[in-house]
Amino acid sequence: MIIDAHAHIFPDKIAVKASTAVGTFYGLPMNFDGTVNTLLAEGEAAGVDKFLVHSVATKPEQVESITHFIASSVKAHPDKFIGFAAMHQDYPEKAKFIDDVIAMGLKGVKIHPDFQEVSLSDKRLWELFEIIEGRLPILIHTGDKRYKWSSPSYVKDILNRFPKLQVIGAHFGGWSEWDTAEKLLSGQRMYVDTSSSFYSMTPERAYEIIKAFGADRVLFGSDYPMWSPKEELEFFNKIPLSDREREMILHENFEKLLNL
Repeated sequence: MIIDAHAHIFPDKIAVKASTAVGTFYGLPMNFDGTVNTLLAEGEAAGVDKFLVHSVATKPEQVESITHFIASSVKAHPDKFIGFAAMHQDYPEKAKFIDDVIAMGLKGVKIHPDFQEVSLSDKRLWELFEIIEGRLPILIHTGDKRYKWSSPSYVKDILNRFPKLQVIGAHFGGWSEWDTAEKLLSGQRMYVDTSSSFYSMTPERAYEIIKAFGADRVLFGSDYPMWSPKEELEFFNKIPLSDREREMILHENFEKLLNL
């Protein structure tokens, strides 16, 4: 079983535009168009059994449309997709919407502080954390050396303030700030995923980071459409892990986190 715990999807009519915008923001190549059909094809080629799919609301008025798109995609492909809802710090009725999210069968929430231009120390996000604490996990884009919005230090503070909040820190807990994230967040009661990290490190460095966080706290993720699930798996298989550690990272940790 292989679960890719970090994949973005977009409606066909805006997929290329949305994917291109993400690549421009990071100055990194986008290898795919961000459509559902392409993800399914790439998943089949890579041998991925399931994907966690999500997207980011950069405006509060996008929260509902994005979340309903994710829910409809999961409904259309229940054997392949697990969905997380979108949320924005300025969405007015967070508590009611989270009830709706759970009723839709979605399994968590995704935020991206750097795209949304909000600090993880902002009390508008704390309101969200209070609502979902103990109910749904949250996938947070973490780290960007250009900004402070999603600093690993803020993640550490959140974990202290919200002891029942289940956090997945994307990109080994700190994109472009991997050393800082390892120092501040390893040993914390959180999960991290491997997405958008392998391109910037050796298998040996990835092994060090996994060992620091613990193989039981790491999820495999590709960050489609930026990277190829097949190529990410090929890199993953070069990391000198035990078979047991691979099984945990490829599916068991995710299944445990979401009670699958």
